[in-house]
Amino acid sequence: MQNASIYVQNSVSRESQLLSKTNFQGLKMASSFLDIVLTSSPDGQITAYDPYSGSTLVKFNGSRTPRKGLTLIDKKLIAASHVSSDTGLGSVNLYNWWSSTPFHQLPMPEPVAPIVATRDGSYLFAGGVSGQIHSISIPSGDIILSVAAHTKAITCLEINPDGSLLLSGSDDGTISVFPIHQLVDSSSSKNSPLQRLIGHESSVTAITTGTGGCNGTIISCSLDCTCKFWSLMQKKPLYTVTFPCTIWEVKMDSLESEIYTAGSDGLVYKCALNTTSRNRMKQGLEFVTWKRQHDGAITSMVTINWGLNLVTASEDGNLCFWDVGRGETIRVLDQQQTGNISHLMAVTGQSHHHGGATVARMDENVAGFGRLDMRFSGNKKPYIPITEIMEMEEQLAVSVVDRKRAVDTLELAIGGYERLLKLILKEVQGGGSNSKQS
Repeated sequence: MQNASIYVQNSVSRESQLLSKTNFQGLKMASSFLDIVLTSSPDGQITAYDPYSGSTLVKFNGSRTPRKGLTLIDKKLIAASHVSSDTGLGSVNLYNWWSSTPFHQLPMPEPVAPIVATRDGSYLFAGGVSGQIHSISIPSGDIILSVAAHTKAITCLEINPDGSLLLSGSDDGTISVFPIHQLVDSSSSKNSPLQRLIGHESSVTAITTGTGGCNGTIISCSLDCTCKFWSLMQKKPLYTVTFPCTIWEVKMDSLESEIYTAGSDGLVYKCALNTTSRNRMKQGLEFVTWKRQHDGAITSMVTINWGLNLVTASEDGNLCFWDVGRGETIRVLDQQQTGNISHLMAVTGQSHHHGGATVARMDENVAGFGRLDMRFSGNKKPYIPITEIMEMEEQLAVSVVDRKRAVDTLELAIGGYERLLKLILKEVQGGGSNSKQS
């Protein structure tokens, strides 16, 4: 905790010095935490990219990973669902950051595709082709529970921001919502979902959730060309946005004011949520499209750099890095560089420069599996959101005021002690004079 406190103080000091040298127009700053992008593939390879240079950082082998089959366990381990080409059996492969091959393979009772881990890395959830959710204890790999969530294969899993709920989408067109504590308690007799949301006419392809716990917004997309907005209080969708094509992925910005959807036509669709009333949303949200960069369907999407950048991957293997504010591409990596891509994931790691070399390692001095310490080369200057800068300035201003008050209080206390000492000295001297006279 002491080291963490020193780190925060040093970070604030560096950032406050940098703020004094920059302005808000086109503000850039070097961050102590930078993103990397991980891609999985049905061909058996996982690749880590530096999004700011487009260079390949490290590659991992041995996992034929389907869509949504990649997740991070407490920033310490990479987990990838794997389907054997020889036997057709399913498993989950675990990787650490310093080895290109899996160090542990967790056998599954059936082929699984989507996987997701709890924030503390204690549990992993895998969605099976039978419609069951398998709860797995980490690092042992023991299956705690297998719960029947759907009548058909599970296509996506999502944990809400506060970590209390697991949402699953399926080929049966429904969404099931489970309290996570229910899925990790082997003695629990309740195996039914907290809520089942019914409204899509085809497979659910992705789910995203907003803040607010049980009152947060839930957005799902589907092969039926729609995105639906849900509340846990109601089984029917609040409103629906219809697109001209299948939507494979949906992401919401950090302010929950916009959504970005990935179309099977190779286009990114952007919808503003804060400019229309709920009645207007029921009639249909207006959306804009960005300039086409993908020839094939966009199958995966992830936001990085505090939501200021977007990364999209298509079935033709292209990987595009976007500036969200302008809706323009910054960089495009083609299939010759990336190969086939089944899923994208963003990882935030610590950035340090060390002799211009790019390395990725784990600090084993930290308890558990160790702390992720990603090192990048080159001059990376990601944007910081204006809201964060303003909050930082307010905090710095409060710190300055508090420090001044503390100094004033200390000065008053010192002055009081000085006066008290003078009175004591005067009293002593006065007592000595009286003794001599007597």
